[in-house]
Amino acid sequence: MTTTSEPMAADGRREAALALVAQGRVAEAERAFDALLRERPEDVDALNFLAICAHGRGQADAALELLSRARAAHPQDTTTLTNLGVLQREFGRLEEAQAALAEAVRLAPRLYVARLRLGEVLEARGRHVQALPAYFGAIMHAQERGLWLSDATTDAALRPLVKHAMRAVAAGRRTAFAALLAPLRERHGDSALARVGRGLAIYLDELQPDYPDPRQRPTFFYVPGLPTTPVFERALFPWYESLEAHTATIREEMRAVLSTDSGFEPFLGHFDDEAPLAAHLRNDRDKPVWDAFFFFRHGVRNDANSARCPRTAALLDTLPLCRIREHSPEVCFSVLTPGSHILPHRGVTNTRVVTHLPLVVPKGDLALAVAGQLLRWEEGRCFSFDDTFEHEAWNRSDATRVVMLLDAWNPHLDEIEREAITALISGIGDFNRAAGL
Repeated sequence: MTTTSEPMAADGRREAALALVAQGRVAEAERAFDALLRERPEDVDALNFLAICAHGRGQADAALELLSRARAAHPQDTTTLTNLGVLQREFGRLEEAQAALAEAVRLAPRLYVARLRLGEVLEARGRHVQALPAYFGAIMHAQERGLWLSDATTDAALRPLVKHAMRAVAAGRRTAFAALLAPLRERHGDSALARVGRGLAIYLDELQPDYPDPRQRPTFFYVPGLPTTPVFERALFPWYESLEAHTATIREEMRAVLSTDSGFEPFLGHFDDEAPLAAHLRNDRDKPVWDAFFFFRHGVRNDANSARCPRTAALLDTLPLCRIREHSPEVCFSVLTPGSHILPHRGVTNTRVVTHLPLVVPKGDLALAVAGQLLRWEEGRCFSFDDTFEHEAWNRSDATRVVMLLDAWNPHLDEIEREAITALISGIGDFNRAAGL
């Protein structure tokens, strides 16, 4: 018969063993965990620590037996899965190692050591294309925690593999992304892709960007050599006429969905607390609101919202929007309530521009400032700007402002460059997704 004091005593021994580990008193910790394991044969920390000790003494079979017990008792423990994957790699059981490490990464996508080891196993299996994003994700997740930035921030045991991963990523990403442009190079020649090629070199940190205007700072992808234009001339967008002619229709459908107060969501997404939101959006009068009714979000069509505004959705299908799989366009009714101020920020790429079709513009102090240039909304009159220049917007009136926001191609890109950027950005997105980014 087990008394309540026995589990409590075991818990105390477990904490004491963990404290010994933290103090680096390995031999004492091993004895403590060994004693604990006799009381709790399924204790996951004891099984893992004793497996590591056995492995250190060259007792690989004993380590594997302990880790197999741990996995049977705790199939979703990521430490066990990682340790098991590393050990199975040593045994040459590459398929099993890959399965264990991939499961660890699935359960904990930011687990950088598991990603690193998964890349190692994939490479050992000859799967170099899959190994690259595993290595890249490991590096990025570690570095965002301040690790793997130098020898001093890299565990000595992992250092050779980390450096190998970095070399593989540097060469492999260049090869993989250049291959996306190869068919276009064959058809049109190098000169047709010169600007996009320099953009790729900048993205890969092979070339430093030389911004003609210091106010411009794309956060993701920059194509050099385009005219530096914070706000574009209307003549560059002949499709404005068609869009503006349908302002009344678009406004009617917007008012219908706005009246039901459904389908709208925060443009910036949901925050667990107000602190991150305050860095982007403020309102000295009331709760700040920048809401959106999305037709497209990150290039993905919202079929439900489109069905509620069928005439607007049909019109959007006729416009030359910037369409890149899972990236662009972003199209929405953008709602800014009285007193709300969208703080200065920059967009991701100068390959596309943001167009506004103002639908409801109350009287008062409300405007968009782009690189210091003040733009006033006029109902039914479009304008487009390069949001990689610092910009902000405010509504200091007493009523809500609504515009339709659309992504369009930078008009200074030609068709070949647009095709190249579409292939390149889609491929980069696929790679980053595989890396867990």
